[in-house]
Amino acid sequence: MKLKKNKTLKTFIYHGCILVLGLLMIYPILWTIASSLKPESEIFRNAVSLIPSEWKWENYATGWKGFGNLSFSTFFLNSTFVTTMVVIGTLFSSTLVAFGFARLKFRFRTPLFVCMIITLMLPSQVTLIPQYILFHNLGWVNTYLPLIVPAFIGGTPFFIFLMIQFIRGIPRELDEAAYMDGATTFGIFWRVILPLTIPALATVAIFSFYWTWDDFMTPLVYLNDTKLYTVALGLQLFSDPSSVSAWGPMFAMSVASIVPQLLIFLFFQKYLVEGITAGGVKG
Repeated sequence: MKLKKNKTLKTFIYHGCILVLGLLMIYPILWTIASSLKPESEIFRNAVSLIPSEWKWENYATGWKGFGNLSFSTFFLNSTFVTTMVVIGTLFSSTLVAFGFARLKFRFRTPLFVCMIITLMLPSQVTLIPQYILFHNLGWVNTYLPLIVPAFIGGTPFFIFLMIQFIRGIPRELDEAAYMDGATTFGIFWRVILPLTIPALATVAIFSFYWTWDDFMTPLVYLNDTKLYTVALGLQLFSDPSSVSAWGPMFAMSVASIVPQLLIFLFFQKYLVEGITAGGVKG
């Protein structure tokens, strides 16, 4: 009886701690949602409270209206286009490169793999200036090309490494059986490896979507025309250090920008967990 009470107490304490930590983690999101519905004079004056004294639903209408003839929907469409292209490019290039490292034997494979791993340790700020000079010389500044093209010609080292680990867990006997049936190297990749990597591909797609949708630095560096701005850049237009910032509409559009990410997570969280766990398991 005493043992059962101790177990119940431990379970209660465990779930209580999890609940407190969960509330602490979700509080910033709840605060943003509450602030999007508060009068601007109340947002920072009564910052702790999550219940507005007056519900300002017009913050969403004002924020979506945008600036002049430029609606905030333009920024959503721009982000959707850029993110979609980057996800497609990342899936295409990362899978091909990972297949080469995991399955093919070629000259300088080990040094090239080491170089790829080293790039994981490089902060993005280190390569920012050389990349800008390159894209400036190509005439790509103020276009979406610097944001999209790198995803098609190399992908992201983290995603390549994730795919390599997943492909290495696929038995080589499947490759050999396909080869005996007359399949080419590309045929083995397309008909054997690719269908088995769907969980990992879903993980890469989800993470690529999140990172691209939230990216602020890259569009800030390469985009000058307001009509080309993504959601991340569009949000900072509400802030004016030299005048009055429109905090209510800014928080309203911040909440709106979270919705696509939340939907992606809710519908594809199963594949996200499968891809992460399966990458570390040898089959």
